[in-house]
Order: sequence, then C-alpha cells, then structure tokens
Amino acid sequence: MTISIGDRIPSATLKTPSPDGPRNISTDEIFSGRKVVLFGVPGAFTPTCSMNHLPGFLDQNEAIRAKGVGEIAVLAVNDHHVMAAWEKATGGQGKILYLADGNGDFVKALGLDVDLSVAGLGTRSKRFAAIVEDGVLTLLNVEEAPGQPTGSSAEAILAAL
Repeated sequence: MTISIGDRIPSATLKTPSPDGPRNISTDEIFSGRKVVLFGVPGAFTPTCSMNHLPGFLDQNEAIRAKGVGEIAVLAVNDHHVMAAWEKATGGQGKILYLADGNGDFVKALGLDVDLSVAGLGTRSKRFAAIVEDGVLTLLNVEEAPGQPTGSSAEAILAAL
C-alpha cells in the first residue's frame, strides 16, 4: 500500500556519499524536525532522470530552500557507488542529498516501488516528489506515466510550497 498524506515516513537506513566514502543515514536523521523535499527517480544516469528531473532541483535549489525547506534529497534504487558518481557528475555536492536505496527496501516500505524487469532494470522507484514535515508526509506527487516529470518536477514542488 502506498504511503498517504499524514503518514509518518517509515524508519530505514539508506546510504549517502560523503568525503570519507559512503555513510549510513537514517530516515530519522533526514526528516526529523525540518521540512524536506524528497524526490525519487527510477535510476541515476538514466536519460529522463539526469536530463529532465534532477536538473530542475539543482536549478531551483535556492528558491525551494527560501520556502523553508531544510533539505532536498534525491532517492534511487542504486548502490552508493552509483549515487556518489551521479552526485559528482551532476555537480550536486552540497545542494542535494543523494540517497542510495540499494535493495529498494525503503521504496517498498513507501509503496513506491515499480517492477521494471521488462526493461532489464529490476525493482526501482517510481518517479515521485514529496514534501515531508518533521517526518510526516504532507504532499506526494507520483508520476503514473513514463516520460517527462510534471507533478514531480521542481517547478511543481516550488508551486506547492
């Protein structure tokens, strides 16, 4: 079942790049006591994710934070090595928190997993964007069709803030 508005974000441990290598980060550390924009992508380095989804959050970073957002995080069912390389390749260090959900456990707990085995990708995250306030989901926009992000775009989230 998909997480709903008013639900608490489930507890999980993810990995994020750091100057000293990958580090574990809990959902409590990410979401407690602040407003967070979390967006999920099917995969780092995939065309739509890299060219159309992530860049909006990099470009709109300051405007989103000006609306009281303490963190902007991107989540993908990729390993931490891939997420570290994607962070470096996109210039997102210090702007966006890159989160690796290597086994997809967190997206499954959110009910936002999708089976893309037909494309050789296995279980991945649906394309989505959410606003979370002190660990509670206040907005969730999930893209039902593949292609360009609309409701999960940085512009849509900025307008919702």
